[in-house]
Amino acid sequence: MMRAWLKVSVALAVLAGPRAGLAAGNDDAPAKPLTEEAVNAATFQPPTSEADQDRPKQDEGKTDTDKKASAKKDDTKKDDAKKGDAKEDAAKKDDAKKASAKEEAAQPLTVKAQVLLDRAHFSPGAIDGREGDNYHRAIKAFAAAKKLPATDHLTKEVWDALQSGDQAPALKTYTITKEDADGPYVSRIPPKMEQQADLDALGYTSPREMLAERFHMSRDLLAALNPGKALDKEGTTIAVAGVEPMGTDKPKGKDLPQDPKVERISVDKTNRDVRAFGADGALLAYYPASIGSEEKPAPSGETTVKGVAFDPVYTYNPKYGFKGVKTKQKFSIRPGPNNPVGIVWIDLAIPSYGIHGTPEPERVSKTESHGCIRLTNWNARDLAKHVARGAKVDFTDD
Repeated sequence: MMRAWLKVSVALAVLAGPRAGLAAGNDDAPAKPLTEEAVNAATFQPPTSEADQDRPKQDEGKTDTDKKASAKKDDTKKDDAKKGDAKEDAAKKDDAKKASAKEEAAQPLTVKAQVLLDRAHFSPGAIDGREGDNYHRAIKAFAAAKKLPATDHLTKEVWDALQSGDQAPALKTYTITKEDADGPYVSRIPPKMEQQADLDALGYTSPREMLAERFHMSRDLLAALNPGKALDKEGTTIAVAGVEPMGTDKPKGKDLPQDPKVERISVDKTNRDVRAFGADGALLAYYPASIGSEEKPAPSGETTVKGVAFDPVYTYNPKYGFKGVKTKQKFSIRPGPNNPVGIVWIDLAIPSYGIHGTPEPERVSKTESHGCIRLTNWNARDLAKHVARGAKVDFTDD
């Protein structure tokens, strides 16, 4: 990652806390073994409703003796009902625990759907196999773009559209190389930005972190798909998401922007997403995003893209006044995927504002930013490769 460094003055702070784990489970499907075979074989099954059955009239054909016995049973049931309240409450708590445990489990079908969404350029954020907000919003955007019935859940129509023309396996096999195993890696990224300024590079901390980001995955999902495998050993064969791996090269200016060119970007502050459009108005890509905060809200109105920097140096100016940064002196943080602005900075005409990557892709749209628009590193890089200088950027609140 550390090649030529471009120094860019930007106004963003680091997300607080560790990277998030998996997002929410499949509501309808029970937990299933998470294997490459299970994910690739997963298919959508529409929920089935139980057929209504006619219930016989309770007293029809009964004798007086039968009716008396039935009445006695009813009285007994009423007494038992009171005793059953405590049992019912306990059962509800048990069900809630089971539901919570289910939500922690990644589902093969959800993994496959997230990969298909990613390949269709409707990013669910970090592919984690769980039904989080980013996943549902990506489905909603996809359904609207394909003119399907409005939904934010997987349906037969959505599933068929996702699979139309895309029959490649959702997961693929990857063999860890010597470069993957050797790095270089940073032993630790300190939490404070002033401390980060002392590092020679803001690289990955482990092969697991690097491989997860390369294949647009959460680290937890990568580990779950490859239990017991040495991710730091050359020659290890692992299962990864079948997406275009995030590159680390620095595109030459003469080769940018790549086709299809992005001429307009829409930043929705309410729905926390970014949409890229071509010159003809066609939607080219959808990305979840963290957009501003109460402390430093994102701008409103319209602006334009001034330029793009790959592997940017982050420069902090005390006038930004970020919470938790005590120094009164300017300082710079070296490039790398764990840089406060990730691996890409898309500069906007509004001073100190930009669209950029992040060191914590699994928290995109789930936490606030210091005014700018934060995407996963792979989504920021994708947008940066296609956006034209002078492209219009509009901020909306609904």
